[in-house]
Amino acid sequence: MLCPVPDGRFLLPGGSGELTRDDEVITYVARNLEPYRGFHVFMRALPDLLRERPKAQVLLVDGEETGYGAAAPAGRTWREVFCSEVQAQMSEADWARVHVLGRLEREAFTRLLQVSRVHVYLSEPFVLSWSLLEAMSVGAAIVASDTAPVREVITPGETGQLVDFFDRAGLVRSIGALLDDAGERQRLGAAARAFAQSRYDLGRVCLPQQLAWVQSLSAGL
Repeated sequence: MLCPVPDGRFLLPGGSGELTRDDEVITYVARNLEPYRGFHVFMRALPDLLRERPKAQVLLVDGEETGYGAAAPAGRTWREVFCSEVQAQMSEADWARVHVLGRLEREAFTRLLQVSRVHVYLSEPFVLSWSLLEAMSVGAAIVASDTAPVREVITPGETGQLVDFFDRAGLVRSIGALLDDAGERQRLGAAARAFAQSRYDLGRVCLPQQLAWVQSLSAGL
């Protein structure tokens, strides 16, 4: 189900355009936009990133509820806090290239990952998001934070690139370097997909292991 599609297309909401793998698409996904998942770091990197990449389109997939961390202050959401902070630092033309999509249905979400040139995943040391494994499965080139448990699946230079969680300048550099290097994106994306298949394929890996675990428990009764 989660595989690369060379001719994939993603329709922006409201009929505002269509993106393909020919476009410079940068994606960021979190169940809820919050500092736990590095939302503040990513957003504060956007002014520099979009100034350096005049053709880039940034797609944010998110919810606005209080997630794993603390609630935003004064009854606001973290999306409101950080969007208002960085929008004031950007031109209208640059901000128009930031698409805050909210939560997507499964089919639309998969199409989004399939057109991503660089997928950004940031997290404090916490439970790994399944969205990272899904992005790897479709062969996306990953730039992620150098934190546990991200290191369990992203090996720098092999299945993606890692940057210090708080290094906004390094994040911008790493994204830009991958956007400029189609061969490296292809190599990292293929390796990420192979890793996801070898460790997390449902039919061949995860389900057999789970069934074996259940059977081992029942054998001891």
